[in-house]
Amino acid sequence: MRYGFWLPVFGGWLRNVHDEGMEATWPYVKRLAQRAEQIGFDLTLVAELNLNDIKGEEAPSLEAWSTASALAATTENLEIMVAVRPVFHQPALLAKKAANVDGISSGRLSLNVVSAWWKTEAEKFGIGFDAHDDRYERSEEWLSIVDRGWREPSFSHEGRFYRTENTVIEPKPVRTPRPTVWAGGESEAGKDFIARTCDGWLTHGDPPEVLAQKFEAMAERRAATGRDPLRFGVAGFAVVQDTEKEAKAEVARITDVRRSARGYANYQDWIENTQLERRMSIEDYSVSNRGLRTGLVGTPEQVAERIREIEKAGADLVLLQFSPQLEEMERFAQQVMPLV
Repeated sequence: MRYGFWLPVFGGWLRNVHDEGMEATWPYVKRLAQRAEQIGFDLTLVAELNLNDIKGEEAPSLEAWSTASALAATTENLEIMVAVRPVFHQPALLAKKAANVDGISSGRLSLNVVSAWWKTEAEKFGIGFDAHDDRYERSEEWLSIVDRGWREPSFSHEGRFYRTENTVIEPKPVRTPRPTVWAGGESEAGKDFIARTCDGWLTHGDPPEVLAQKFEAMAERRAATGRDPLRFGVAGFAVVQDTEKEAKAEVARITDVRRSARGYANYQDWIENTQLERRMSIEDYSVSNRGLRTGLVGTPEQVAERIREIEKAGADLVLLQFSPQLEEMERFAQQVMPLV
């Protein structure tokens, strides 16, 4: 099992807690990333949204690609998975930028291709917003251009969404044959796109028995393409306490829904513009990425056992969130990782 964590570019993960003690600032995330690789974490995921998804649109949030570039230069071993939304980036230009970040990091870049869901954000930044299945069609054409730019000396492309002519991307990425490409998606269009074109599938949180079924079905879908097997990653919000009672009390605190909280303002946007396999309640939405459903709640022994169950279900990577991030990552590394 590889341990990853979401970089808190939004200043936290809880929609009903205003101040989690983890500012959306470069000094904080730099300190966090450097400490994370010292204590055993393998990867960080840098989310890409231009508005703050968690704390409300008026709250600060860090831009993904400039943050990733800075992390590439100030860490040594940490893999930097950067989210990228095709509609916000011309593919050949992104291929150029990503290859450069991969070079800065000596081959530690990976991508998380996100086909977008937040219509309001796109409109506020003057970006067109495609219908659901069109977003995945765009992503597939977009990724084909990025991939060719990374692999071929020069190329031209003419498709539904993009056109390039005699494009040259140099230098190429350090990692070969390309930086690992992950994506998430639960709709048929999303899963087809991932099975055909990506290297790994990231899912929101779910119990191990649900994950096992999902991974098996996705593995079959992938096998039909004739490509190498997919990697699987799952989101999880970890609550590790000395006693089970204390852990349950913490969960009750962070899911105490206050509908007036700014972080819930985009809940309807999320529901309307995604196609989820399982309905998500507003209580689930209190914690980012459905992370509590993974069940990483309890004593160190209980959480370690759950990690083993997730690994048995087929996950290669668990992407963790904590609050407050730095302190709880330290606890997880000291008390849970050795047991696993």
